[in-house]
Amino acid sequence: MNRLARVFRAKDREGEAKLIKTEESTPGAAPKPRQERKRILDPSGDSYYWWLVTMVFPIMYNWIILICRSCFPDLQRKYLFLWLALDYLCDLLYLLDIGVHFYTGFLEQGILIQDRSKISRHYTCSSAFLLDLLSVLPTDLLYLRLGLATPSVRANRFLRSPRLFEAFDRIETRTAHPNSFRISKLMLYVFITIHWNACVYFALSGYVGYGADEWVYPNTSIPGFERLLRQYLYSFYFSTLILTTVGDTPMPHREEEFLFMAADFLLAVMGFATIMGSMTSVISNMNQADDAFVPNSDLVKGYLRTHCPSRRLQNRVVEWYQHLQMEKKMTNELQILQHLPERLRAEVAVSVHLPTLRKVQIFQSCEQSLLEELVLKLKPQVYSPGEYVCKKGDVGREMYFIREGKLAVVADDGVTQYAVLGEGLYFGEISIINIKGNKSGNRRTANIKSIGFSDLFCLSKEDLTEVLAEFPSAKAMLEAKGREILLKMDKLDVNAEAAEIAQLQEEERRTVALEEGLDALQTKLARILAGLESSAFKVALRLERLEWQMREWGAEEEEEEREGVEP
Repeated sequence: MNRLARVFRAKDREGEAKLIKTEESTPGAAPKPRQERKRILDPSGDSYYWWLVTMVFPIMYNWIILICRSCFPDLQRKYLFLWLALDYLCDLLYLLDIGVHFYTGFLEQGILIQDRSKISRHYTCSSAFLLDLLSVLPTDLLYLRLGLATPSVRANRFLRSPRLFEAFDRIETRTAHPNSFRISKLMLYVFITIHWNACVYFALSGYVGYGADEWVYPNTSIPGFERLLRQYLYSFYFSTLILTTVGDTPMPHREEEFLFMAADFLLAVMGFATIMGSMTSVISNMNQADDAFVPNSDLVKGYLRTHCPSRRLQNRVVEWYQHLQMEKKMTNELQILQHLPERLRAEVAVSVHLPTLRKVQIFQSCEQSLLEELVLKLKPQVYSPGEYVCKKGDVGREMYFIREGKLAVVADDGVTQYAVLGEGLYFGEISIINIKGNKSGNRRTANIKSIGFSDLFCLSKEDLTEVLAEFPSAKAMLEAKGREILLKMDKLDVNAEAAEIAQLQEEERRTVALEEGLDALQTKLARILAGLESSAFKVALRLERLEWQMREWGAEEEEEEREGVEP
C-alpha cells in the first residue's frame, strides 16, 4: 500500500509539473511572480558574529549606565534627554535582535536548517525567546505613574545578558589572542562589580543621610562634594577599598552599614578566589601554548648541569633555544596540529608548505595528491651558526629544503666556501632516491654548513619511500628525473645501470621459468591425484560387488541347509 501511495503521489507531482509547464507556455497567461528566497544567517558565520559584537554595546550600556542613573539622581536629571534617546536606541537593537533570530538557522544532526517555519518554531519554543520577550516589555509606561526620575523600571533589560555571554564566547574563539581577551573580560567583570557596589553605597548613603556619620558619603553642602564626578569617584574609591580588603575604611555605625560591609567582605572573598583561579588558568594556558610552540628548555638545561659538557657547547644550546623563543620558531608542528581531522590537517600543511615543496626541481611535475602526502611528512629543523647540516661521506637519509637563512658548501677545512645556498633551494634529494648506477652510493658528496640561523625542512628517506609506495607512476618519474640530474653531474654509471637492468631481466626470466615449471608440476600432480581417486573409486566398487556376492552365497547355503533338515 505504501508503495502504491508513493507511485500515485509521484504521478500527481508529474501531473502538476506538466500543468504548470502548460500554463507557462500558454500565450497570454500572466507569469507568476517568483518568490525570492530570504537569506538565512549561519550561527557560525561572519554576519551573525558581527551582529553579536554589535549587541555587546546596548547590553553593556544597560548594565553600566542604568544602575548609575538609578543611584545618582543628578545624573538622571541633568542628561535626561540623552538617556531617553540612548534607551530607545537600545530597545530598537533589542527588537532587531529578536528579528535576527527568526532568520538565524540552527544545526540538526549536523545540517544547517534553513526552513523559516522550523527556525521560528525552534526559536519560539526555546527559553531564549522568553527572556528576549521579557527584556523588551514596555515597562517605560511606568514613567507615567512613577515619574522620569525612576530609570529602575527598565531593569528587565538585564534579561538580555545571555546574548552578551554568547558574544564573549564567540570573540574568545575567533580572536588571535584568547588569553589577553580572557584577562580583559575578567577585568571588565571586576569593574562592573565595583561599579555596582559603588552605586549601591551612594544610594545607601542617601538613605541613611549624607554626612550622618563618617562611614557614609560626606554632606553635599561641603564645597566640592556636590559635584557629580566627585560623588561617583568617591563612591568608586570607597567600593574598591572594601572589595579589595585593603582596609583603611571608616568604622560602620548603623545596622545597614554593618550588613553592607559584611556582604562586601563575603563578595570580596569570593571575588578574590575567582580572580586567582582565573588568572592561574590563564597563565597555565599561556605556558601550555608556549610549550606547544617552543620546546621546554628546562629539561635540557638540567641535563647539561648534570653531565657538565663544555661551556661553549652549553652556550650553543642556550643560543639555539633563545633563537626559537625570539623568532617564534616551531619544531613540533605535527604535535600542534595532531587534534585536527586528517583532511583539515593536510589542507593546513599544504597551504603553509606546498609553495616551498614546489620549488624542488624533481617535484615540480608531480601530481597534487603526492605533494599533499609529502607535505605532511616535512619536519622543521633549525640550525645554529657554524653547525654542519651534513658532511661529505655521510650516508644520506634525508633531503632538506631551505625555508629561511643561508648555508655554505664548504671544503674539508670548513672555511673555504664553494657556493652559498639561500631561501627556496634544496639539497640532498638524490641520496634518498634509489637510482641504479649512482656513483656516490647514496652518500653525501659535500659539506653543508649553516652561516647564520637556518630554518630548514627535512624529508626522510623512509617517509618518501612510504609515500611513493602508493604512487608507482610518480616513483618511476622521480627516478627518471633523478637519473637526468645525475647524468648532468656525471655521477651516473650507465654501464652499471645497464648491468643492473640486465640482472633484473635475468632474474625476471628465471622467475618466469620457475613459475612455468611450478605450473607444470602442479598439472602433473593434479593428474596423479585424479588417477589415484579413479583407482580408489574402482577398488571401492569391486569390494562392494564382492560383498554382495558373498551375501548371496551365504543366503543360498542357508536355504540348502534348511531344505536338508525338513525331510
